[in-house]
Amino acid sequence: MILYEYPFNERLRTYLRLEQLFRRLGELIARPHPLDHHYALVTMFEVMDVAARADLKADVLKDLEKHKHQLDAYRGNPSISEEALDGVIAQLDQCFAALNAQTGKAGQALTENDWLMSIRSRVGIPGGTCGFDLPAYYAWQHRPPQDRQHDLHHWAATLGPLAESVYVLLRLLRDSGLPQKVAAERGQFQQNLPQGRTFQLLRMAIDPALQLIPEISGNRLIVSVRLMRQEEGGRLVPSTEDAAFELTLCA
Repeated sequence: MILYEYPFNERLRTYLRLEQLFRRLGELIARPHPLDHHYALVTMFEVMDVAARADLKADVLKDLEKHKHQLDAYRGNPSISEEALDGVIAQLDQCFAALNAQTGKAGQALTENDWLMSIRSRVGIPGGTCGFDLPAYYAWQHRPPQDRQHDLHHWAATLGPLAESVYVLLRLLRDSGLPQKVAAERGQFQQNLPQGRTFQLLRMAIDPALQLIPEISGNRLIVSVRLMRQEEGGRLVPSTEDAAFELTLCA
């Protein structure tokens, strides 16, 4: 199944973008090739660009605290495992403390490294990190893989508290939804949302064998899915076939 996700607000869009960047960063650091490590650095700089939003850290801390209060309300519920509840709350507390202890925005410590910032200033220029432009960086790329990985892990550690917080928040959000099987008639699906509940994320799982691509839109009142088929040349055309898929709304 291919899983598509559609965020209903800008804050969640930012979290999903960060999650994608952190996952990419982890995969690239683990590989030994210098080119992978170049793009690992590029990914760190992208994270710093996203994290430069003034209210991001405050939003994450606020969401961590909000989830903790929500979970605290479940104490004493006989259908809830106190041990599991304590474990999740402890993880939220740990994320909050680690992120709150950081000075400034995520990655701010990296801005004090002049060598890294010289690379960052050249990355946006096509071919700007060639050996003749940044000989010290070119030399670093020729160091043993384990040395480069050690440096990358050290630099990435400054982004760790934000990464862990985003992972926890998205996991809790995804776990809040219950999947349901639905069908799109002639390639179209629409569902009204119940009033009094604010959903943050739509998740849609569809069989890749159907070769259909969803175009998802939604707001606090309604969600809509239009299924498309890709023709040769990449052009998307609306599908007129009935198709089943799995839909999850997360609040």
